[in-house]
Amino acid sequence: MRVSAKSAKMFLFDGPADAEATILLAHGAGAPMDSPSLNAIAKALATADMRVARFEFEYMASRRTSSARKPPPRAEMLTSEYIAAVDALEPPERLVIGGKSMGGRVASMIADPLHASGRIAGLLCLGYPFHPIGKPDQLRTAHLVDMHTPALIVQGTRDPFGTRVEVEGYGISGDIEIVWLEDGDHDLKPRKAVSGLTAADHLRTMATRVAAWAHGLTRQTLR
Repeated sequence: MRVSAKSAKMFLFDGPADAEATILLAHGAGAPMDSPSLNAIAKALATADMRVARFEFEYMASRRTSSARKPPPRAEMLTSEYIAAVDALEPPERLVIGGKSMGGRVASMIADPLHASGRIAGLLCLGYPFHPIGKPDQLRTAHLVDMHTPALIVQGTRDPFGTRVEVEGYGISGDIEIVWLEDGDHDLKPRKAVSGLTAADHLRTMATRVAAWAHGLTRQTLR
C-alpha cells in the first residue's frame, strides 16, 4: 500500500506496507488513536503481519490543539467522517474497517453499503458497545440483525458494554462472528488471578484470530 503525504498526516500506520490486509481503526469515545489500549492492539495486529491505519474523529483531534475538550457527538453524526477516512486511504487490495468501542460501532453503521459496492472486505469491532454501561435495555444492535458484511467482534466475557451471557441472547446476523476472550474487560484485559491469563495473552489470541479471519475474506478491490 502506497502512503501519500496526505495519508501520512491523517493516519498512524503500523505493520508491513505490503500486507495482504489493511485494517482501518477508529478510537473509542474517550481515548485518542494513540491511547495505550490502541497502541497495544495495533502492535499486536502488526506483529501478525497486518497493516493497521488509525485515525481520529475531529472532536478528538481538536483536543490536541485546544484546552477545550469537545464531547463525542452521537455515533450517527460520525459516519461521514469515517467514510472520509476510507476515501483518504490509498486503496489497499483488501480493506477491513472497524475500531475500538464507539469507533467500531460507527464503522458498523456504514459497513453494508461499503461492502456491497466492493470498497471493503469486512468489519472488525474490538469491544463492541452493545449497550451503555448499566443500561442493558438500551441496545445498539438493530442494524446488526440483518448485517451482510462479514464481521468479527472481539469481546471480553465480562465487558460491561455487553457480557457473553447478554450478547448470546441478542440474535444478531449469522455473518457476524464473535471471539470471546475469557474474563476480558472492555479493553480485552483479563484478571490474571481469576483467569490465569494476561493482557498479552489476549492480545496474541486477538491478533491470531483476526489475521486468520482477515486473510480468509474474499478479495475486494476499491473502486
